[in-house]
Amino acid sequence: MGERYDIAIIGTGPAGLEAAINAKIRNKNIILFGNKELSAKLMKAPKVNNFLGFPNVTGNELKNHFAAHIAAMGIGIVNEKINNIYAMGDYFALMVNEKMYEAKAIILATGIEYTKPLKGEEKLLGKGVGYCATCDAPLYKGKTVVIVGYNKESEEETNYVSELSSKTYYIPMYRGEYNLNANVEIINYKPLEIIGEDRVTKVILEQGEITTDGIFMLRDSVSPGQLVPGLEIEEGHIKVDRNMKTNIEGCYAAGDCTGKPYQYIKAAGEGLVAALGAVSYLDKAHGNK
Repeated sequence: MGERYDIAIIGTGPAGLEAAINAKIRNKNIILFGNKELSAKLMKAPKVNNFLGFPNVTGNELKNHFAAHIAAMGIGIVNEKINNIYAMGDYFALMVNEKMYEAKAIILATGIEYTKPLKGEEKLLGKGVGYCATCDAPLYKGKTVVIVGYNKESEEETNYVSELSSKTYYIPMYRGEYNLNANVEIINYKPLEIIGEDRVTKVILEQGEITTDGIFMLRDSVSPGQLVPGLEIEEGHIKVDRNMKTNIEGCYAAGDCTGKPYQYIKAAGEGLVAALGAVSYLDKAHGNK
């Protein structure tokens, strides 16, 4: 499958970036997944007052400093969305649609999932509910599909699905112009609940309902518990110890996804600790490179 990385880092907020910097300093072969804009939350921050060395900075200014730092260290960002991560024993398999990456250790720095799952969503995951429309589209050839899109990228996936399915509904969770095939029907009522016993049968909306064979929830990020099967979650956050180690060997987490306070300086500090934890795990488990 090609290269097996030492450490895969998921997330490009302060926690993920700081983890990447420290893993790189320790000569680990890393891959960093995230967003070219680094962090939507950071970009929107009007003022950050407690980041050491940067008094009274805007989130956007801080973001530019972060970008300059990783660029200076030759750290690139892979702009791909990880759908699932499986612990395979001595490595992790990271699934991106039909591609797979491999890494000996992982650091989750995914931030906080602000969009809560719909009622019935987790129960019916894999039973008509999916998070990757392009991966599962062939299952819905000639069937009815509802796609709930949280970003512009969802439109491409929707157009792909609409070429296979008999009927495609698109529920945009953002405002704007929608670049969709003519056969896609746009629904402007928010989804409230997914109904079904062993399979999805319908979606209840603010007004009315749609009978459907499947529903795709295309969010910016999947909650960590759905991303990594078997990961221990406590009160909505990833459970970690002082070394930012999770309950899965070789898996570390840092930043908002591990709990409050949701502060950039705390996230960056945890990113450092997680990187040191992962490096020490690799040196013990896999021997020095």
